[in-house]
Amino acid sequence: MRLWDRLARKAALRERAGLARAARPRAEAIDLAGNDYLGLSGPPRVVAAAAAALEEYGLGAGGSRLVRGTTEAHEAFEADIARHLGAETATLYSSGYLANLGALASLPGPVLLDAHVHASLHDAARLAGRPSASFAHNDLDELERALAALRPAVVAVESVYSVLGDAAPLREIHALTSAHEALLVVDEAHAVGTVGPNGAGGAAAAGLGGDPGVVVTATLSKALGAAGGVIAGPAELRRHLTDTSRPFVYDTAPPPAVVAGAAEALRIARGADASRAELARRARAAAAELDAPAPAAGVLSPPAGDARAAAAWAARCADRGVAVGCFRPPSTPDHRSRLRITINTGVGAADFDKAVQAVKEERA
Repeated sequence: MRLWDRLARKAALRERAGLARAARPRAEAIDLAGNDYLGLSGPPRVVAAAAAALEEYGLGAGGSRLVRGTTEAHEAFEADIARHLGAETATLYSSGYLANLGALASLPGPVLLDAHVHASLHDAARLAGRPSASFAHNDLDELERALAALRPAVVAVESVYSVLGDAAPLREIHALTSAHEALLVVDEAHAVGTVGPNGAGGAAAAGLGGDPGVVVTATLSKALGAAGGVIAGPAELRRHLTDTSRPFVYDTAPPPAVVAGAAEALRIARGADASRAELARRARAAAAELDAPAPAAGVLSPPAGDARAAAAWAARCADRGVAVGCFRPPSTPDHRSRLRITINTGVGAADFDKAVQAVKEERA
């Protein structure tokens, strides 16, 4: 068919530009690529909690949240994560991507996004079918002008950005959104577990936990080592999502075993101040070795030239037994190809130092 021929030509062009991607089984390596910041995907307590729920509930949830998919494990986790974030309620989704989609699609009015927010938020704004625009990354002056011009109902940012690893000035942004009566949506994907009091995230660190003008989204697949996503905010928001959020109403609920494992990981993360301090120490050390700005949490993204150079650098690291991320357009908001180094405190200190040296030595 002509369609497949056209797609094959596009694939060949991506290959020549160094933009081809492939999903392969992960090899044995020192992990500086995954998002398991606190090493919580595998501790015996977490696995045992998941195994007990697997024995009790079976493999899957068996339906959407409003049919047969809600269990005691789902409701207990929602209550616990809401307390952790300082919110009145939380609503559980099967991924962080769907939580972001559910948040922006369900909230009324125009949407204004920081240019560097995750693709799921940009996709959500488009799919919502309402006016949207972006402002320059962390640019408060441009944000203020855009607020006056667009008069958005929702402004979306990340507390810790997923590619560059820098932080949003949440207090200043919140002051602007409050003055313009806009709702602030904060994606805490890379902040829950890694920053804030007891790992409660960037909004809590900024004193905005539970603020009625702030909605928090988060994923369970980063520092909690699991899968799923949440939207946290006032009780009125939860009622609205339950009635209207298509990713909540129509998607199969997260497996209870995964939710139970995430709940145990959250209990560990809440008391993991020592791990957070070690994560911050390693992030500063890796940034110094790779001549990069110190990140706000566990994401470090040194520039790597063009897409082919980035892929080659990542491949040389893999040959040295070190797994790193390779971010190329369109995954990079600044359109520069980068390696992405993620700090994992579950990796031994000696192995971590060895891996950072290998990344440094293999830089072209």
